[in-house]
Amino acid sequence: MDANQTDFENPFAMDADCENCAELCGARDRVVHGYGDVGAEFLVVGTGPTEAAERNGVPFTGAGGGGERVQSIFADLGFVRSAPDAAEPDVQNLFFTNLTRCRHPDREPTDREVDTCEPFLNAEIRMINPQIIVPVGDRPLRELAVEYTTRRPDSFDVDAEHATTIRGRGFELVPMKEPSEMSDAEADAFCDHMRENVLSRDYRQTKGRQSR
Repeated sequence: MDANQTDFENPFAMDADCENCAELCGARDRVVHGYGDVGAEFLVVGTGPTEAAERNGVPFTGAGGGGERVQSIFADLGFVRSAPDAAEPDVQNLFFTNLTRCRHPDREPTDREVDTCEPFLNAEIRMINPQIIVPVGDRPLRELAVEYTTRRPDSFDVDAEHATTIRGRGFELVPMKEPSEMSDAEADAFCDHMRENVLSRDYRQTKGRQSR
């Protein structure tokens, strides 16, 4: 991690009391911003916090919403050094975040809520400047495709794009299926693709890090 980073949780000190979406303010328990290494070359983007992630205040944590599955996959790849059920995982070269920062207990995020949260995600992408973005699920893949690729959003299907590499503007996308819908074979395929096609080549650029 960068030498000047003091905390993994919401390291950019984004608004923890955000009230931009009136329908969510009374329904949520807390705002869940990004978590991880601010100098990361790998950024993982989900749709929104699960119940467990909201409870922990950390994206992609806890059982029931696939957090442990994602943690386990990245532990196998060497990015997570703690147990998959850790509420505050020990990560290196990795940052977890979501399209939206608040959870409604009864429904998925609306398009307006995704649009309202976009500046948070855009700021994280600009400040982290990742080399690889992993969109987890169809919605993050399509949202990122609009902004960062030249392909039409409706040309993407996460089932077909899972465990492949898509060239974006300034970085690459490596899509992952929703962990709750991913078979063991598909999880293995994602890890194999990362090892053989991403980690095996020189994707890195110098970004002024002092240590990791």
